[in-house]
Amino acid sequence: MAELAVRPIEISAARARRRAPGAAVLRLAAGLVILLIWQGVVGALAPAYVAKPSGVIAAIPEVIVKPEFLDATAQTLVAVAEGLGIALALGTVIGLVMGRSIIVERSLRHYVNGFYAVPMIVVLPLVSLWFGYTGAARLATIVFAGLFSIIVNVADGAKSVSQEYLEVARSFGSGRLRTMIDIVLPSATPYFLAGFRLAAGRALLGAVVAEFYTAIGGLGFFILYQSRTYHHNEAFVGVLLLAAFGVGFELLINRTTRRLLPWYRRDEGVD
Repeated sequence: MAELAVRPIEISAARARRRAPGAAVLRLAAGLVILLIWQGVVGALAPAYVAKPSGVIAAIPEVIVKPEFLDATAQTLVAVAEGLGIALALGTVIGLVMGRSIIVERSLRHYVNGFYAVPMIVVLPLVSLWFGYTGAARLATIVFAGLFSIIVNVADGAKSVSQEYLEVARSFGSGRLRTMIDIVLPSATPYFLAGFRLAAGRALLGAVVAEFYTAIGGLGFFILYQSRTYHHNEAFVGVLLLAAFGVGFELLINRTTRRLLPWYRRDEGVD
């Protein structure tokens, strides 16, 4: 009888879910509402040069073909790719060693957590003194921004490896390096991807902040210059491009995780 009482509730819930609008429709509706509110408030209360949706949409075709915009975008993306590559290499090695060595973990954990919590804007004056107002300062900021999130996540993943796998590897005479590469690193892959996701967002933010502070060429300086010359619509095109990069990278990481680790995504409850 209890099963018969529960089934109508489940059926009605399933019908309600089918009648409910899809997630894409809800996102689109929410976005339109935000744009309409933005357009109305800015049009009624703000000066004419303040960015509003109609002006930003009109500026997109003009801005995206400008050589200075394309050059600034390329400079920022190349710097982020280089900095992320350095951060991934160093962070993965340090994280694996921290996760598998109690001595190293106890020696470095507090320093890693401390630097991870330091805001990027705080280190920029020091970085600019060490590297000057050059692209090297931006690269150092990107590495600093992304390094510690990778170390923390890879170290947690290396510590979470099943002890049974390690015992089997030892019983077959596997050395430490071989065990690290064949067992520890694959087991830590979900943690690595989580750290990579955080590092990519922080690296992009670090690049833009460094370009703001040091006034070197890049997308951040393009946005800053357009804002200070009262071309707010053009500046907002750069902001939208940064947001698109962030969303695109998130989708890429999710798709990669589904292909490489389908069991992990199911356990996390992500479709």
